Amino acid sequence: MTDLRLDPATRSSGGPPVSAPLISDYGVIGDMRTAALIGLDGGIDWCCLPRFDSGSVFAALLDRERGGTWAIRPCGEWTSTQRYLPRTNILETTFRTPDGVVILTDFMPVDEDGRPSGPHPEIHRQLRCPRGRVPMQMVFMPRFEYGARATRLEVLRAGLFATDRTDQVLTLSSARPFQWVVEQSTATTQFDIEKGESRWLVLRYDDDDVHPVDRYESARKLDITAAYWARWAAAVRYSGPFRGMVKRSALALKLLTHAETGAIIAAATTSLPEAIGGQRNWDYRFVWLRDAAFTLAALDAVGHHREADAFMRFLKRVCRHEGGGHLQTMYGIDGRRDLVERQLDHLHGYLGSRPVRVGNGAVDQLQLDVYGEVLETADIWRRNHEMTEGTWRVLRGLVNWVSRNWHRPDSSIWEVRGETRHYVFSKVMSWVALDRGVRMAEELGLESDTSGWRAARDTLHAEIMAKGWSERHQSFVQAYGDDALDASALAIPMVRFLPWSHPRSQSTVRAIARELTSADGELVYRYRHPDGLEGEEGAFSICTFWLAQALAMIGERDRAERVFRRMLRHANHVGLYSEEIDPLTGQFLGNFPQAFTHIALINCASALARVGPAK
Repeated sequence: MTDLRLDPATRSSGGPPVSAPLISDYGVIGDMRTAALIGLDGGIDWCCLPRFDSGSVFAALLDRERGGTWAIRPCGEWTSTQRYLPRTNILETTFRTPDGVVILTDFMPVDEDGRPSGPHPEIHRQLRCPRGRVPMQMVFMPRFEYGARATRLEVLRAGLFATDRTDQVLTLSSARPFQWVVEQSTATTQFDIEKGESRWLVLRYDDDDVHPVDRYESARKLDITAAYWARWAAAVRYSGPFRGMVKRSALALKLLTHAETGAIIAAATTSLPEAIGGQRNWDYRFVWLRDAAFTLAALDAVGHHREADAFMRFLKRVCRHEGGGHLQTMYGIDGRRDLVERQLDHLHGYLGSRPVRVGNGAVDQLQLDVYGEVLETADIWRRNHEMTEGTWRVLRGLVNWVSRNWHRPDSSIWEVRGETRHYVFSKVMSWVALDRGVRMAEELGLESDTSGWRAARDTLHAEIMAKGWSERHQSFVQAYGDDALDASALAIPMVRFLPWSHPRSQSTVRAIARELTSADGELVYRYRHPDGLEGEEGAFSICTFWLAQALAMIGERDRAERVFRRMLRHANHVGLYSEEIDPLTGQFLGNFPQAFTHIALINCASALARVGPAK
């Protein structure tokens, strides 16, 4: 077996305007404070400042006319390819034209210790011309607060000054001045770049002064940023055959962490649809405790433990404000509880997919599985960290809450917006919370109600085995009293509720492989029955990786690798995934890049390495 080699994607244009890019056309840069999506056409079409969950400044991904962009590309005809500099989150886009070649390098600077560089975010863009003389065009069109606020744009000697007439300010500066034309709060310019020439541009947030760019300072920040990412990637421990994709996934997960608070977001975007033209458009720029816990487990598995320590501090802060052991499904990056969902009716949506939403109404749902994921992560975390009295007090409160509430119906891992039910996965993860609580208390000699926890755990296990099983399908099902299958059942042996050798584990895997896969058997749906929302959805990337991992663990190693390799081919040109894939077109669907998917890739690759090569 060999690692999958990513072929550079190509974008071409017969001249402006360029057609709207697809989700898969983007790479992502970030400074662990916020992120920016940069297309194969050189456009920054999504960026929220100063944080992941702030209002957008560039949102052309959701509305080409009103969203805002910062685009740099050749005039006339061109093709482009895009890649990350090796072992970094620094993006390089290469334009080829009849007149020559231009390389665009994009990054957000970080310090040597991985902290964001400076008090406010910056985006640095370098243009280099290794061959020829190329006419270029640039459009700077900032649109504050998702395009809802008017932008005032002013040309100054050293660059551009943009504000929304409140407290938000952007400056765009360069080492050499451009001849800007400003019309309707949009600045455009055209210029030539010739062989051997290099030009730097820097976007700064919350800086009232427009300073000429010091190209040596920008180059120094590029070197520091590249060195940090290379060191971080080098520390990824993985001895299997898919090293390149594992490291890229780990780097993507690291980009989705918030350095200051330890928070980990589910994805960098909002409202990218699960079905084109549909209403399943959600905001993922928050801390789902489930996603964060899985992320930390994946990073821990490849040797990165510091992130878990930071997240445990975040969790303790959250729990101090909650009391009684109750947890919300998600929180803001700063631990904020109020994430009211609202619609941005002025935005057209990605390929016309409306509504565009910010905030997330699922914050008010009860999702019992969250407790299991948090306790599982804590059990992993404590192997490399000291269990303090304060940390155990928090964890003990969570286990106590589960022991009193596991019998309640909930909204499940999939956040079903309808009637609550007794979802099997939620019950299994409640069992995990109780089991890991007992394990930690007994092994570390910690004060707890272990007898009560153990009794609740055993009662719950027996109930799931009796009520969560379908004799007809020979599989665990989605909910009590229902015969519908759910791909989340693949995780049941992963969390050690049953061993992989158990007949029910093996038959569940085979039932899902038989009944929840696409027509070609290549991709996996999370379920196939109506869920109370209009429209259909694509196949879930995480579920496909889950199936590959499960097949490997039940002894179907060859089939597992086939599914895994096919899924690797669905990565975009820089190795990133969105939440879903359209089985008919291969188009990306859902928010991007999605942590869940990259977690599952790492775990599946690790499982394949443990099982050994195919026979």
